Amino acid sequence: MAIPSAFIDELVARSDIVDVVSDYVNLSPKGGSYWGLCPFHGEKTASFHVLPDRQLYHCFGCGKGGGVISFVMELENLPYLDALRLLAKRAGMEFPEGDLDESGRRRRARLLQLNKEAARYFHSQLHSPAGREGLEYLRGRGLSKGIMTRFGLGFAPESWDSLTKAMTDKGFAKGDLLDAGLAVSGKKGGVYDRFRNRVMFPIIDLRGDVIGFGGRVLGDGTPKYLNSPDTPVFNKSRNLFALNLAKTTKLGRIVLTEGYMDTISLYQAGFDCAVASLGTALTADHAKLLSRFTKEVVICYDADAAGVQAANRAIPMLEKTGLKVRVLRVSGAKDPDEFIRKYGPDAFARLLDQSENYVEYNLGQLQSKYDLTDPVQKTEFARSAAEMLAGLDSPVEREVYAGQLSELTGVGKNALLQEIQRSRNQRMRSAKRKQARRDMTPVTQVQPKARQMRYENPRSARAEEGILRLLILDGSLLRETEGLEPDQFSSPYLGKIYEVLRRRIREGRALQLGMLEGELDRDEIELLADILRHPEALENGKSAMADYRAILDTEQMKRRADDEAALLAAREKYRQKKSI
Repeated sequence: MAIPSAFIDELVARSDIVDVVSDYVNLSPKGGSYWGLCPFHGEKTASFHVLPDRQLYHCFGCGKGGGVISFVMELENLPYLDALRLLAKRAGMEFPEGDLDESGRRRRARLLQLNKEAARYFHSQLHSPAGREGLEYLRGRGLSKGIMTRFGLGFAPESWDSLTKAMTDKGFAKGDLLDAGLAVSGKKGGVYDRFRNRVMFPIIDLRGDVIGFGGRVLGDGTPKYLNSPDTPVFNKSRNLFALNLAKTTKLGRIVLTEGYMDTISLYQAGFDCAVASLGTALTADHAKLLSRFTKEVVICYDADAAGVQAANRAIPMLEKTGLKVRVLRVSGAKDPDEFIRKYGPDAFARLLDQSENYVEYNLGQLQSKYDLTDPVQKTEFARSAAEMLAGLDSPVEREVYAGQLSELTGVGKNALLQEIQRSRNQRMRSAKRKQARRDMTPVTQVQPKARQMRYENPRSARAEEGILRLLILDGSLLRETEGLEPDQFSSPYLGKIYEVLRRRIREGRALQLGMLEGELDRDEIELLADILRHPEALENGKSAMADYRAILDTEQMKRRADDEAALLAAREKYRQKKSI
């Protein structure tokens, strides 16, 4: 069964949101609330707002908001139950593990055990006659026996069902292998191994559990790299290869590579700070995950066009989390693995120390598009670079890079600073115009951040929001909603929140936002947090509730009238068609 509601209510009551958020964010009191730099996106001016009286947080910059549980889930990248465990440990409360859905817990534990046994099987195959070709490949890449063992590298034989047979012999069902992504269903109902004739790389999470695999094909098969699909224990967009090792590095930075072999080669060379994304481009979740363990990331992608594009996509995501971002240009080799094998670890260490910050990298990328021996192109480059530097918030950074740009182009530093300031002024005017347009369109102001939750009837939805605010502030006002049902709300999301509040009030339970986070999904919590940050006077709560209900009833009557008119028009059109 589920976690007892009484436990969740007590846990949230003991976990004051200001205290919890203060563990992660430097908050300053201001006007009865607290402000700080948002931990979810990079910013220089505090727009992250914590309201202790309503036990919620909201960022005016990125729009994220919620209660204490959603804050921990978002920042620590944890599922709901793990966030509850973390808060329970913090509050000194014993987590009711025995009350969890036993089947769900057993299922997760079984899949993790299956992955562990599969990793052992693959590793044993690597050192068997069936894995001879895989072992020769890894040795050819310069990997030692020790590093192969440390990373648990293995081999999947070129067989349709070798793993399936080995795991069923250990008592696992074919359904277990399908759920773990280790097997695939055939068209005729059979089951066969997903990984065949591949060097295997176990993917291990921060807790040390094997959660998935990556497989590199031998020969000309496709795809070259095959990864586990998303499963109940694995999400490739929220995990990074070797982060379980890199999180303890003493080198003060994490090196982000494109693939498994680059990461493993760096470890063998003494760089215990390398990680790789898992068959997917870097995501915002990856960036947030990295920001938990380091202040600086060095992007070390391949030197080809695809590597440059990947770096350009990764830079803004990493920068938004507040990370210091540098980019390493691998010269004389196609990737870090090849560079280390050709020139050695010391040469790579020097290259790492010479890595560019993201501004220098972007300027270098921009410069490569122009011929600076041509006065016209040099002028265009100077203007484009000035526009790029206009995006820097620090006047000191703008000054420094304007000086470098001046030396490069021969254009006076003062002229470049004027061009940078002109571009900044233009950006600010554009932002003000956009904001003015938004302010002149009140309908857009009431729309939820999540596009799928957009209001079809903003006037009715505004009144529905008011009803929710009043109920949370004073549950006794539920009496004034007699006869009002969730399906009368124009927004089904607001109707769902209303149903949750109504039930909790009738059960005599508290209505803190954090206590609702197990009953509403992430988007609904953010919507409710945004609704609650708006003021609502309780002095005339009954009359305010009556006004909101009147608006809701009026808009509902309009909808019915419109529906009836549409129905009559359709009926008349049908009648005319039949008469013809």
